[in-house]
Amino acid sequence: MRWGTAAVVAAAAVGAAVLVIGRRASEQMVRPATAVQESGPILVHSLAPGRVTFTRSPESLRPGRWAVEWADGGHAVVEEVLRSDERGVTRRLVRADRGTLTAGTEVRLTPRVHLGDPTEAFGLAFADTIAEGELGALPAWQLDGKRGTWVILVHGPEADRQQTLPVLPVLDRLGLPALAVTYRGDQGAPASPDGLTHFGETEWRDIESAVGLAFDSGAGAVILYGWSLGATTVLRTAARSAWSHAIRGLILDSPVLDLPASARRDAARAGFQGVAAELGALAAEGRTGVDLADFGRIAEGTDLRVPTLLLHSPEDRIAPFGSAEKLAAARPDVVSLQTFPGADHATLWNTAPDHYTELLRRWLTPLL
Repeated sequence: MRWGTAAVVAAAAVGAAVLVIGRRASEQMVRPATAVQESGPILVHSLAPGRVTFTRSPESLRPGRWAVEWADGGHAVVEEVLRSDERGVTRRLVRADRGTLTAGTEVRLTPRVHLGDPTEAFGLAFADTIAEGELGALPAWQLDGKRGTWVILVHGPEADRQQTLPVLPVLDRLGLPALAVTYRGDQGAPASPDGLTHFGETEWRDIESAVGLAFDSGAGAVILYGWSLGATTVLRTAARSAWSHAIRGLILDSPVLDLPASARRDAARAGFQGVAAELGALAAEGRTGVDLADFGRIAEGTDLRVPTLLLHSPEDRIAPFGSAEKLAAARPDVVSLQTFPGADHATLWNTAPDHYTELLRRWLTPLL
């Protein structure tokens, strides 16, 4: 009898441990906050006019245009690598717009090249507006344009509306009105009732409210544009929207198309490997009530009816590139896949800003 009791206690302890591990491994996926820092400290070694030298690391070697951030709100912008050797990585310093960058400062490189709102970033006029969602008011930036087609911009889960800032100038030049929206869980927007993300399964209804706001404000058609899980939410909106007949196109930057694989990768990024990462994916499913495997129709493009620009990186560590290739192969009639080698998840613009902007301009022009 004592052995039986001991076995039950042991099994219960193992089960409890499994639940704890799974819950911890799923936390970043179901409750995203800020991007995970994946390398050691990066230090400023030296500065000279128009250049700065950093500790050599994968982050300091990334191609393209990046923000440099440090304690107390410091912010600068760097571009191409000018030199790389055992002494460090020297990059072109574009500007240091907040705080003072000095030798010895510990920094991190982030995608947030532009900060603030459209006026602060580019001098673009905008209005603060509200979409009325089922949970309450959803703040949005509204930018006017002469066209009848509006672009609805949906940021990803580890970002906010500032993620949409880099594409606003090209939309403005094309005369396209834009709404940079928020959804449940964002700062200033209603919280999700359980405090968790649902991978677009509930969030799409907030984007539907923003689409409704666009039509109430005079839009004749819309283009939906999303990043990461924001792109996943865009796909759900396009498939389910009452205004689907007026959706003219989709732009998907680093879309999450294989949710189980992305859940495992997110757990691994947070430090959980092997069985623990698998437990994290299962825990994410159990905690949100979303069937991660029941995503086939969207991932295969079954519901796609409009031109779709699919932007992705073969090196994406969160959303497997193979899923993007499968979607493009399944629906070559509507999907245009454009690759950004060397880019990480949802940092395609940073890696090649001019190329990214020109792709947008060329793809959008026939839809005007």
